[in-house]
Amino acid sequence: MSIRILVVDDEPAIANVVALKLRNAGLDVTVAFDGREGYEQAMTDRPDFIITDLQMPGMNGLELVTRLTAELGSGIPTILLTAKGFEIGDALLADLPICRVMTKPFSPRELLAAVRTALGLCPVN
Repeated sequence: MSIRILVVDDEPAIANVVALKLRNAGLDVTVAFDGREGYEQAMTDRPDFIITDLQMPGMNGLELVTRLTAELGSGIPTILLTAKGFEIGDALLADLPICRVMTKPFSPRELLAAVRTALGLCPVN
């Protein structure tokens, strides 16, 4: 069984680095470059996990996760990436399937470890 991960970030360099790191770890990765594209991709592919940027034009990461959770009945586990200094209230996160919030810049190795932990996979070497 292949674990399907959707990476959503409007900065192609970040999306591509994250996708490469996850693919090199043997995960099946799809990339979307904004929230609307990410939403459409998630509704079509039903990924097992999402990594999304918070601040994107059109539909931000929280809107993406909220909409998917409402429409699918249960949420897709998610790591939310955010710019340094941008705070998200715990009450806002409480009803969403957000496993972790990571601040940019982040280590791709740390992100892979967080994904593996959230999915219950063995830790990174």
